[in-house]
Formats: sequence, C-alpha cells, structure tokens
Amino acid sequence: MIMTKKILILIFSFAMGTTWFYAQGQARERIKTLKVAFITERLNLTSQEAQSFWPIYNEHEETLERIRRIERLELRSQISIIQDLSDNESSTLLTKFLDVQKEKHEAQREFISKIKNVISPKKTLLLLKAEEDFKKRLLQQMRKRRGGG
Repeated sequence: MIMTKKILILIFSFAMGTTWFYAQGQARERIKTLKVAFITERLNLTSQEAQSFWPIYNEHEETLERIRRIERLELRSQISIIQDLSDNESSTLLTKFLDVQKEKHEAQREFISKIKNVISPKKTLLLLKAEEDFKKRLLQQMRKRRGGG
C-alpha cells in the first residue's frame, strides 16, 4: 500500500515536471515566433535579404542561448551562495563571469560582422533597436500578466 502511494507520487511528480517543461518549451517557441515576426516587420527585409539573414541570425541566437545556459548553470547558481564562498572561490567565479561577458561580446562582434554583409548598416542598427524594443515589450507583457502594471 505504502509502496503504491510512493509510486503514484513519483508518477504524478514526473507528469507535472514533464508538463511544466513542455509548457516552458511552448512558451519559448511562441516568444521566438513573435520575435521573428517583430523583427521581420521592423526590418522590412527583401526576400533575398531574408534568405541570407535568418540562417545567420538563428545561428547567433543559438550561440547566445548556449552562453546564457552557461551563465545560468555556472554563475547564477553560485551567486545565490556568495556569502559562503571563500575569496579563492569568489575570484574563480569572477573570472568565469568575465569570460562569459567576453564570449558574449565576441559573439556580438562576429554576428554584426557577418550580418552587415547581408543587410545594410542602417538595417543592422534597426535590428539592434528592434531586439531591444522586443525585450521591453515582452517584459511589459509579463508584468501586466503578473499584475505588476
């Protein structure tokens, strides 16, 4: 009887975790779709530009997601216990932080270097602005849904 309850609890926990993970994946895909539409509208890409632009842009987004994953797993998890870190551990964490920041910067430099050969410098700047505008709108929508105004 007790074993059956434990198994049921385990199955329920797994199902809930899977559902949550699936919902997160759906939300990410929806956000990605909205972002693509937003950028497409803002940049007004020709079909030729779009054909070259999106593979480069998607590759860059994958690179940034990999960097963000490292940031979450290796840095933010440690920052929550910063009070308990020794000076040596703090120094190591700070070095990792700087390495991640440098990697982000290099990824951005490489992306702009590639993308400016596909779209005009003006559209490249419009892209950077569109990404910032999209983030702001997304945050505003999230705050509204949570009741934060």
